[in-house]
Parts: sequence; C-alpha cells; structure tokens
Amino acid sequence: RAAKAEIAVIISQALPKDVETFETIDSVWVTHPRATLPVAAILRQSLIEVALARQANEGQQTKTEMVYQYLTGPRFRQRVEAIVEAFSTMQDDLDKERRVIMKQWAKRDEQINRVMQATVGMYGDLQGIAGKTLQEVEGLSLAALEGPDGNEEESS
Repeated sequence: RAAKAEIAVIISQALPKDVETFETIDSVWVTHPRATLPVAAILRQSLIEVALARQANEGQQTKTEMVYQYLTGPRFRQRVEAIVEAFSTMQDDLDKERRVIMKQWAKRDEQINRVMQATVGMYGDLQGIAGKTLQEVEGLSLAALEGPDGNEEESS
C-alpha cells in the first residue's frame, strides 16, 4: 500500500501447503521462483490492459467535456446560425422563384386565352361567311367550349 502498487507479489521457495507454483492469497500473488517469469509476463499484460482501460476512460471523459464545451460555446452557436441563415436564404430564393414562375404562368395563361378567343372569333367569322359548308373543328364547337357544368368556361 505504501508503494501504491497495483499488484503485490511474493516470490519464495517455501510456499503454503495448497500452492504448487503460484496462487493469489488475500490479493497477494505468491509464486515459486521457477514460475516467476510466466507470472510476471501475465501480470505485466494485465497491468497494461488496466492502464489502457483507464486511459480510454480518461480520454472519454475529456472528449465528453470537449463536446460539452463545444455545444455550450460560441463556435457551435455560430455554426447553427450559419445553417439557419443558409436555410432561410434557400427558402427566400424558393419563394422568389415561385412568385416569378406564378407570374410567368399567369402571363402564359392570359396569352393562351387571347389566342383561343382570337381563334374562336376567326372561326365564327368564317362560319358567318361560309355557313354550314365550313367543317366543324373539334375543340371550337359550342359543346367543347362549355365547361363541365354546361356553362361557358371563363378565362382567368
């Protein structure tokens, strides 16, 4: 205990009755001189493994402390803020793109309606001139121009 040793070993030619080569008695290794080297090698390996386990635990505690310090420090907050800013910018860009595309769609819809109205008007003019001799054009008949409820479709 005074030496603060992990393992106590007694090497002696005179061993207790029930010990042939080596044994632990009250947490003390008792060994015959002929078994000293193998026992020393085994105990050395055990000490190394214990030291490595302690070192791993110490490292784990240090890593845990480092992670805690990172999470509670300014660097983590700054990184999260940067991520949130990037998402906000992406959302703003998407909203702008949506507005532009909706405007383009509305413009195209209006253009299509004008072309359709002009085509229907021209077809009506030709029907007025040619009468029944003008062949029916699918999509320009009265039934095709009416909506599903029987009313004429409205342009937007």
